[in-house]
Amino acid sequence: MEDMNQNSLAVSQSRAIAGAVFMVLGGVAFSLLNVVTQWLTMKLAFPPASAAFWHGFAFLFSLPFLHKSGLAAMRTDYPWRHVVRVVFAALGVEAWVSGLASVPIWQAIALVMTSPFFIILGARLFLGERVGPARWAATGVGFAGAMIILQPWLDSFTWAALLPVLSALLWGSSSLITKSLTGIERPETITVWLLVLLTPINGGLALVAGFAVPTGAALALFFLAGLLTVVAQYLLTLAYASADAAYVQPFDDLKLPLNVLAGWLFFGYAPAGYLWFGAALILSASLFIMRNEMRREKQAA
Repeated sequence: MEDMNQNSLAVSQSRAIAGAVFMVLGGVAFSLLNVVTQWLTMKLAFPPASAAFWHGFAFLFSLPFLHKSGLAAMRTDYPWRHVVRVVFAALGVEAWVSGLASVPIWQAIALVMTSPFFIILGARLFLGERVGPARWAATGVGFAGAMIILQPWLDSFTWAALLPVLSALLWGSSSLITKSLTGIERPETITVWLLVLLTPINGGLALVAGFAVPTGAALALFFLAGLLTVVAQYLLTLAYASADAAYVQPFDDLKLPLNVLAGWLFFGYAPAGYLWFGAALILSASLFIMRNEMRREKQAA
């Protein structure tokens, strides 16, 4: 019996670590995607609505999934749940790309950091997940670290600066539906449904706003954005499949220093503030919640 408990604990710990690693790697992919998106909309002045559509190059990279699994990759007993999830995700992409066309990466990331609050509250209300004081505290510390790094209150906010907050709400809703699907669907199914539906939805929105066709450097960057989108979304799905949404979400805070660094390297954005102190708070909060989760599972075993 003791051996079985130890084996169960080892499996739980490995799943917790896997969830954290997948979330961090997803953050790396998303930070690179943000750089490409802002370069397109700010440097090349590509229209945001059309930019969101041309991220549909991601569909090309989903073809290997379809080829490997055939039509089975699209089979599901929950089609409307997938549709609603992708609608939220598509509208979130529109809000996010429009926000990146107007504000620096560091400011957009600071505002989108409201997402954990939406996700943790939704996980408690709709998924029935237990959200204890440690999870709430760790998320709050991570958010405080984001504010210390980015200090968004020093800037004059416009309505456009609120677009990342809207995207946080929409993506948080999509993430909760993703989590509800991970126990009943394969990661490949969840990913391919997103990629197949995202392009036509964003295409309709682009037509309404005025459609633009990329050429030259813009075309190459959209191709890269498509690849990064597939990688990031798949890693996010794996993270939620490995552990509770409320547990893995604080590790998403690690994208903050990654995006600050990316903004500085590619655009020269250097937000004032105690950058490394804020990053230390985020890292500490993420490590604390991982250790707390492992301790709780050990007690349960």
